[in-house]
Amino acid sequence: MIKVALVDDHILLRDALAAMVDTTSQFGVIFTSDNGEKMIARIKSGLVPDLVILDLNMPIKNGYDSAKWLRENYPNIKILVLTMYDSESSLIRLLQIGVRGFVKKDIHPQELKLAMQNVMESGYYYSSYTTNKIAGFFNKERGQHHIDNVMLTDVELKFLQLASTDMTYKAIADIMQMNPRTIDNYRDHLFNKLNVKSRVGLAIYAVKNGIVAF
Repeated sequence: MIKVALVDDHILLRDALAAMVDTTSQFGVIFTSDNGEKMIARIKSGLVPDLVILDLNMPIKNGYDSAKWLRENYPNIKILVLTMYDSESSLIRLLQIGVRGFVKKDIHPQELKLAMQNVMESGYYYSSYTTNKIAGFFNKERGQHHIDNVMLTDVELKFLQLASTDMTYKAIADIMQMNPRTIDNYRDHLFNKLNVKSRVGLAIYAVKNGIVAF
């Protein structure tokens, strides 16, 4: 039996997925978690799955950070990201981490089973829609500039996460150990890079791309 861990903060979806997985003869759920920190604790306790089905938008430790931890500490564990988000920024970040399996939450259960099988057998699964989107990243007409424009650095991600709270920019500057003028520059840079016009726009972008969870 292929051991599966489900990590998603929506309990109804998590329980429904667990029930579906357990109806198969090939897969069985060994644990579920509602965030990445709990997943890590379960794995460190000895419950090591063969496959993790991972949500992106979770509190405490999101899917990106959880996937990165898995790749660095348990590279043999396969990862299948199950998400509502399929933006270019999200997909590029996951590819950078080393995730090779993506499915959206609105897929048919049979496709999910196929995705699980493919990830275990070949190490990857992309829907036709996702494949076309990934291929579009490397379209020569769009060029490297486009890829660079949708990628965010670690510092930009940290600022975006903090800017999506009710903290003042001064408080953000203190946390990031930068002067307020530098923080203002990051803000203005992201306004331009993400094509938004306000802090609310930054927060909406962060939510849509699974960078923060509410």
